[in-house]
Amino acid sequence: MKNIVILISGRGSNMQTLLNEKLNCNIAAVISSRANAGGLAFAQAHGIATVVVAHTDHPDRESFDAALSLEIDRFKPDFVVLAGFMRILTEKFVMHYTGRLINIHPSLLPAYAGMHTHARALQDGVKIHGCTVHFVTPDLDHGPVIIQAAIPVLTDDTEHSLSARVLHEEHRIYPQAIRWLCSGRIELNDTGKVTDHGRSPSGVSLISPALETA
Repeated sequence: MKNIVILISGRGSNMQTLLNEKLNCNIAAVISSRANAGGLAFAQAHGIATVVVAHTDHPDRESFDAALSLEIDRFKPDFVVLAGFMRILTEKFVMHYTGRLINIHPSLLPAYAGMHTHARALQDGVKIHGCTVHFVTPDLDHGPVIIQAAIPVLTDDTEHSLSARVLHEEHRIYPQAIRWLCSGRIELNDTGKVTDHGRSPSGVSLISPALETA
């Protein structure tokens, strides 16, 4: 069974979803960059080991990442899963976990990398938005895509309503991505692309606004 370490910085809603799902892996630890992260208590209530590596205790990103890596590696993880981990990781850290470091981002990457994705989507007037699970690379929010979920942007959407609907999809696709990784269906190949050993996509389209029938 694969070992998973989850990194959080706050309440960790995606972490909570992963703990509530019956995943084919062992969640060995939850590590937070903040001592007051709400997700720590949730993990402890589920019998998961928790660790705090506070970024405020370190003078720079390099020393923080070095300390974080030491704690992660104590649990011998097969995969390191970012779930609302609000720190930009150094290239050295990312390369140490090549093919094993996973993130979820609230946009259809490569569109809207970085912060404030929902506000930017609304500002641009896009009709389809969503979320992406991807392998982490040194190029921020541009790693190889594992799975995406798309939703229509409604005419009366606000940043809050759009965020809530995207988060619902995050909670659906993140457990699926972890299942695929742990079963060996998905892997990062030698060329830096995602290999999917499972069945082909269904080919179903999402069109927004919907087409009218003649």
